[in-house]
Amino acid sequence: MQYRKMINGSEQMKAEAYRLPPVYSYPDGLPVYFLTGKQFLYQTLFCIRSLTQLTDEKFKFILMDDGTFDTELNEIVAKLLPGAELVTLDTINQNLDTVLPLGKYPVIRQKRKVYNHLKKLTDIHTYKPGTNKLILDSDMLFWKEPVAVINWLKKPNGIIDIADSTQSYGYSTSLMEELCGFQLTPMLNVGLIGFNSAIIDWEKIELWIQTLENQEGTTYFLEQALTAMLVSCNRNERRLPKEEYIVNPSNKQVENQEGTLHHYVDLSKKPYFISAWKSLKAK
Repeated sequence: MQYRKMINGSEQMKAEAYRLPPVYSYPDGLPVYFLTGKQFLYQTLFCIRSLTQLTDEKFKFILMDDGTFDTELNEIVAKLLPGAELVTLDTINQNLDTVLPLGKYPVIRQKRKVYNHLKKLTDIHTYKPGTNKLILDSDMLFWKEPVAVINWLKKPNGIIDIADSTQSYGYSTSLMEELCGFQLTPMLNVGLIGFNSAIIDWEKIELWIQTLENQEGTTYFLEQALTAMLVSCNRNERRLPKEEYIVNPSNKQVENQEGTLHHYVDLSKKPYFISAWKSLKAK
């Protein structure tokens, strides 16, 4: 029954998302990136609305097609996110062929085909290489103005990220540290992360994927592990306070709207779909 309630809540959320008032995107706004598509666009819309309701700042939303955009989704974006930039699959493929040619990066290109999460690295960071990018997951809601995030967007410096509720890399710390050559940054969650694409050494990513999977198999958390290794190699990291940027919030934290941001993973999916988005809608 609880599972059915959660599924029904997600369907209600999707229907309501497509009836939300438009959120305008501005050419000179603070750039915020999402990897999204048919399965996640409704969550993206709620995340964006939660952010823009809390601040007077102007944003430029850049949506990266995860491979599932069609005419219907294009029309929804044009209607509900006027001015947003939609980076099409054609553009993404051109960027991949330029920055990550198949002949030089066969492991990355093959892994991207079977593991969509890798697109948060490959597709977003081969777009406008050398620029700073703040990337948000769609399954999040803001409850207070994220002043620290806005300040980073205005003057990007180093890496900004958030703490996970538990360390979820899928690989042993010893192997990850051996590959990246530095002490591993702990408890990284990639739901909110900002850094300059220039810090990515794609040859290292190619080697890391191959070695990690050859020695310790495949994992759902590969993208998070790779990002943690990247962050570890670049020591200028700012971790946002975990009591404000909450990953996997408890039922009580959801009900009380504690903190600045909730990232609804694991067990917090239930209150996210059943109640959290409704509280936002009522504001």
